[in-house]
Amino acid sequence: MIPMTLPEIAEIVGGTVVHDDGVTVDGPSFLDSRVAERRGLFVAIAGERVDGHDYARSALAAGAAAVLSSRDTGQPGVVVEDPVAALAALARHSLATLRSTCDLRVVALTGSQGKTSAKDVLAQVLAAAGTTVATYGSFNNELGLPLTVLRADSATRFLVLEMGARHVGDLTASCAVASPLVSLVLNVGKAHIGEFGSQEAIARAKGEIVEALPPAAEGGVAVLNADDPLVSAMASRTSARVTRFGTHRDADVRFEDVRLDDLGRATYDLVVGGARRTVSLGLIGEHHATNTAAVVATALALDVPLDTVVDALATVTATSPARMELFERADGITVINDAFNANPDSMRAALKTLAAIGRGRPSARTVAVLGEMLELGGASRDEHDAVGRLVVRLDIHQLVVVGQGAKPIHLGACLEGSWGGESVFVPDPDAALAWLRANLVPGDVVLFKSSKAAQVRRVADAVMADGADEPALSEENRR
Repeated sequence: MIPMTLPEIAEIVGGTVVHDDGVTVDGPSFLDSRVAERRGLFVAIAGERVDGHDYARSALAAGAAAVLSSRDTGQPGVVVEDPVAALAALARHSLATLRSTCDLRVVALTGSQGKTSAKDVLAQVLAAAGTTVATYGSFNNELGLPLTVLRADSATRFLVLEMGARHVGDLTASCAVASPLVSLVLNVGKAHIGEFGSQEAIARAKGEIVEALPPAAEGGVAVLNADDPLVSAMASRTSARVTRFGTHRDADVRFEDVRLDDLGRATYDLVVGGARRTVSLGLIGEHHATNTAAVVATALALDVPLDTVVDALATVTATSPARMELFERADGITVINDAFNANPDSMRAALKTLAAIGRGRPSARTVAVLGEMLELGGASRDEHDAVGRLVVRLDIHQLVVVGQGAKPIHLGACLEGSWGGESVFVPDPDAALAWLRANLVPGDVVLFKSSKAAQVRRVADAVMADGADEPALSEENRR
C-alpha cells in the first residue's frame, strides 16, 4: 500500500479521523485481526456473527497502524458510514496514484470455472517478468478485490485480479474499483445458474469485464476463449484488441495433441503464429491445457516474451488448496483433493482426470467421492443425475455419494448400469469417512469433489491426515 496518513485516508473516503497520533499507514489492509499486517489498516466490518470492531484493539496490538470502521473503536483510525464502500474508494485512489507514477498494468480475469487455478498460474508466469501481486485464493468479491489492490506498491508491475460475479453488474462494479488493461474470460458454464437463470445471463454478466477495457489504441486487450461461443461473441462488446486461445484453428494461441502421464499431468503442443513449443505441466488434469493456453495469451498481451512464458509454465504449481491437489500417502493411496467447489463442468473435468489416471495405472482402483453441486436452480436434479451416469461411462470403479442433495448422482449411476455396490450412498461426511476407512486399500486413487458447503473437503483432509494422533474429523477440520 502506498503510505498515507489518517487525514489523507479520511479525505479520500469521506470519513472522520479519531485518536490520531501522527501514524502513517504503509502496510496492507486486512480483515482478520488474527493475521494482522504490520503497519497495515484493519478494516472493521460488522458481520452477522462476528463484529470486527470488537477486535480493533487486538489488531493494533499485533502491529496494525490504524482502523477503518463505522464507529469509534478507541483506536487511531478513520470512521466512515460504510467501511466496504470506503475500502473500495481507498483502493481506487491508491491504484490511480500508482498508475500515474509507475508502469503498473492491471489484469482482470473471470470465468464460470477454473479462474482461481488460471489466476494462480498467470501470477507465477508474470512473476518471471516482474513483481506481481495477485488475488489470494478465490477472495474475489467486493472485499477481496480492494484488499488485493491495496497490496500493490511502487514496485508492482502486474496486478492480477480474479473477479467473481453472482449478479449482473458485479463485474462492472469491480472494474470501477480497478479498471483493467487486459481482461481474460475463460468460459461461460453453469456455475451459479440458479442465481442468473440461464447461461446467456451469465455471459452478459461475464462480458462486463471486457466492456470495461480501454480501446485498442490505448492498449486494451480482451483475451477470449475461441472454443466457447458465448465467450468468443464478447468481442463485439469491446473496442479493445481481441486475442483468442483454444483448439480452434483461428485461435491466436492454439494448443494441440494433449497427452497425459500416469498422474494426469498434461503435455501439449503450443502454437503461436509461426512458433511451436512443447509445454509440459506439473498440474493435474487435461483442462489445464486450456487454462495455460489462456495464460499464454494473456502474458503475451502484456508483452512477456513467449520463451519466458513457456519456461515459467514448466515450473508452476497449484498454489490454492483443494483444487486438483495431489497427495500420495505412505501406504500407496493417492488422493486428488478438488473439493473446494464444484459445478457440472468442473465435475466432468475432474472425473475425466480420475479416469485418465486409472487408465495410466491399470492395476489401480479409481474411487470418486462426490457431494452436492449447489446453485444450479431447476437444473440441479438433471445435472447431478448426469454426473452419476458419467461416472459409469468413464468406467470409474467405485462411487461414493455424500449427502441427500447429491443423491441423484447415486441414482443416475444406478440407472446407467452401476450394480453390486459400485455406487454407494452415505448420508453425511462422517459416514463417508467411515466407509473410506473401511474400504480403501493401497493403490487406490481417490477423487474428492463437491461444492464447498457440502463439506466433502473435510473428508479429503481427514483421509490425507489419517495416521495422526487426533481424530481426523476434529473441530479444526470442521471449520
